[in-house]
Amino acid sequence: MTTYETGGGVAVAGADGGGGGGRVGWALTDSWTMTRRELAHWARQPVQVVVGLVFPVMLLLMFGYLIGGGRGVTGDYVDFLVPGMFALTMAFGLDATMVAVTQDLNKGVIDRFRSMPMTNGAVLVGRSVADMLQSAAALLVMCGVGLAIGWRWHDSFGALVGGFGLLLLLRFAMLWLGIYLAMVAGKPELVQAVQILVWPVGFLSNALATPDSMPSWLGVAVEWNPMSATATAVRDLFGNPGGTGTSWAADHAGALAVAFPLLMVAVFLPLAVRKFGALSK
Repeated sequence: MTTYETGGGVAVAGADGGGGGGRVGWALTDSWTMTRRELAHWARQPVQVVVGLVFPVMLLLMFGYLIGGGRGVTGDYVDFLVPGMFALTMAFGLDATMVAVTQDLNKGVIDRFRSMPMTNGAVLVGRSVADMLQSAAALLVMCGVGLAIGWRWHDSFGALVGGFGLLLLLRFAMLWLGIYLAMVAGKPELVQAVQILVWPVGFLSNALATPDSMPSWLGVAVEWNPMSATATAVRDLFGNPGGTGTSWAADHAGALAVAFPLLMVAVFLPLAVRKFGALSK
């Protein structure tokens, strides 16, 4: 066993491991240590955490009260909007994680961690766990604001939990895509250019309006957007109005809301870990 210090001042125990059970145990220990490092950063930079929570709330209020018109929506637009904003929130805010990864790369922190007896990819897992915790907190805040402005779910509490599970699954998939792209970009300024692409993908969905209210060619693209699948599946679970069309993608939104994120994770998580392992070789 080897003990060393991380950049966050947290003691880490690592080992070159014995059997398979030992390797899994050390992998979990290393990943949790890296998670604690990220949480320590939260304590030192609370403003960044607060901004990450407030920004989606501002979007929700802006579209709900200033811009919202409910194009193509039958029923209460707030009930339609809030689940869509949940899905948008899972796509936005990736830039903080991507910038953090590139800053560690440019400051030599990643090289330092790689020189230590640490499980390959534990740094990335720690970063992802911290991001998921903040995403869960953002969902809770958004849920509270949604209830305050009149949104309600009309099904069981289990359906509410299932909807939040689909939203966090989408976030997990988007997160590993972002981590991989951050390591490919390598510099914070390039990350900003990649982050810009999230906006058209996010708004090219049924989060704010129904595909039926759009030109036919655009409506097809919207219905096959993974974010639209999650938003539609979540609306179905919450008993909120859908207005999602009659295409195959709309009819099988629940299955696609699981399949799309799992496919993204299956592709980009191994790519990110492999890219991390190849650094500085």
